[in-house]
Amino acid sequence: MGFLGFLIVGLICGTLAKAILKDRAVGGWVASLVIGVVGAFVGGWLGSMIFNVGLDGFFDIQTWLLALGGSLVVLFIYTAITGKRSKA
Repeated sequence: MGFLGFLIVGLICGTLAKAILKDRAVGGWVASLVIGVVGAFVGGWLGSMIFNVGLDGFFDIQTWLLALGGSLVVLFIYTAITGKRSKA
């Protein structure tokens, strides 16, 4: 998967993670991008360590699931460390 594809996956998965964990959502679309890209790295690393699978192609379901799972983990850990939560 190329760099642009990785950014697109990161943005979408970061946005989905923020939608799933509404009370922990902070920041705008840049925060979603950062959370998603870091989450994709974390998800790919965890997937290769636990399940022996990694991030393959842009259209592979395992890529999207690992990136989303990693984004959820990153968002949860970020808000646990900083204590920041949305005001809504």
